[in-house]
Amino acid sequence: MHSNHLLLEEPIRMASILEPSKANFFPAMTKIVGTLGPRSRSVEVISGCLKAGMSVARFDFSLGDPEYHQETLENLKLAVMLDTVGPELQVVNKIEKTISLQADGTVTLTPDQGQEATNEVLPINFAGLAKAVKKGDTIFIGQYLFTGSETTSVWLEVDEVTGDDVVCKIKNSATLAGSLFTLHASQIRIDLPTLTDKDKEAISTWGAKNKIDFLSLSYTRHAEDVREAREFLSKLGDLSQTQIFAKIENVEGLTHFDEILQEADGIILSRGNLGIDLPPEKVFLFQKAAVYKCNMAGKPAVVTRVVDSMTDNLRPTRAEATDVANAVLDGTDAIFLGAETLRGLYPVETISIVGKICAEAEKVFNQDLYFKKTVKYVGEPMTHLESIASSAVRAAIKVKASVIICFTSSGRAARLIAKYRPTMPVLSVVIPRLKTNQLRWSFSGAFEARQSLIVRGLFPMLADPRHPAESSNATNESVLKVALDHGKASGVIKSHDRVVVCQKVGDASVVKIIELED
Repeated sequence: MHSNHLLLEEPIRMASILEPSKANFFPAMTKIVGTLGPRSRSVEVISGCLKAGMSVARFDFSLGDPEYHQETLENLKLAVMLDTVGPELQVVNKIEKTISLQADGTVTLTPDQGQEATNEVLPINFAGLAKAVKKGDTIFIGQYLFTGSETTSVWLEVDEVTGDDVVCKIKNSATLAGSLFTLHASQIRIDLPTLTDKDKEAISTWGAKNKIDFLSLSYTRHAEDVREAREFLSKLGDLSQTQIFAKIENVEGLTHFDEILQEADGIILSRGNLGIDLPPEKVFLFQKAAVYKCNMAGKPAVVTRVVDSMTDNLRPTRAEATDVANAVLDGTDAIFLGAETLRGLYPVETISIVGKICAEAEKVFNQDLYFKKTVKYVGEPMTHLESIASSAVRAAIKVKASVIICFTSSGRAARLIAKYRPTMPVLSVVIPRLKTNQLRWSFSGAFEARQSLIVRGLFPMLADPRHPAESSNATNESVLKVALDHGKASGVIKSHDRVVVCQKVGDASVVKIIELED
């Protein structure tokens, strides 16, 4: 009888755990999103990150100006994610004086940014905090990481509200160093727009110039937030193709999760911020439920805050290593690295270790159980594309294919195949299409190919635009040969391997199995 855990039921030979892992061309099926910053913006380090397994680069616009991020981007050729600041509350420390706060003392939060930050007064960038909180509410202030265990972050409890100021009791001793600290009021509704004017400026200038592939929409609280962001992107030419990943960071976003998932292209589970709003024993439950919903919807789920300790250390803790593996077993598409690669001492090593953990976890992922659950959830009758996708995966597993090759123009067919979590890589051969806006001609395809880089198990290849997606047998065979040659060169395909091919021939969708010769 099947258990409900997505772990292989066959017993593992204990001695096999000590055997070295086989080298693969793809470090893992699970993707890695790396945040680029001071420690990871040089050509040398970015190159190392790519070789280690990073497939998407995140640019955090709460830090650095557009010129700074542009310099970094010039060193990069990869899928690009712009992370908005959103309605983020901040403590402003203009003179960057180190502030020491002692447990059981008091500190006043004030919207008067003309005041100097001290151990008695902390100026903030939001005038409405006094109206939003009440006595007994919890406030968190910290830089970069929300772990709750650092001496660089402080927990406060609201003691009284006097005018626009909020007087708080200090719950733990901490030292704040730097110019900006994030402020998070637990389970408090902050009346600020999700897409701020600063965000809109960054998107319409830097984002449009660089044709960003993904927009990480911070502090998404309602489906309407996603709709408004999409409407804004639609007015910016090529950015109408940019995918929106809703970042769930507070209880409000959690409460409206289902409607947000329906509107967004993917979900980022921001466990740091959300971990402040939720009791510790509830965080894992949210992760499992949210990832499952994303899996069934066929939309990428991205999990954050997995190896915080690697910001300063070369090895993750045992708990962190297990956390990464469990995220993979839960069904996550990508692991999101923030401070670990932004300012961490070991960005390349962090990506490499996370990739290795993911690869090991994937070996014991119970694909059979997952496949059956997904088919049951989808139900009958299936759509045409869903039926083809599930059939391709079933065939590939039955014949032990080394790879599935999918010809696609929009990328949708390949993403549907990946939804069923095949145990082998899916090579998504994106066929460009010629399009026009009545002013100029252009080819589509680059966006679709790069956007595959955040989907588990999907590896894109941009085909020659002279080869249409739906064409004669001769042309299809020509494109297939290019794809097979690419697979051989990558080390994914070897002589005598079986390969499953999914493509359109005329009006028909075809799944075929081929066996390679020498």
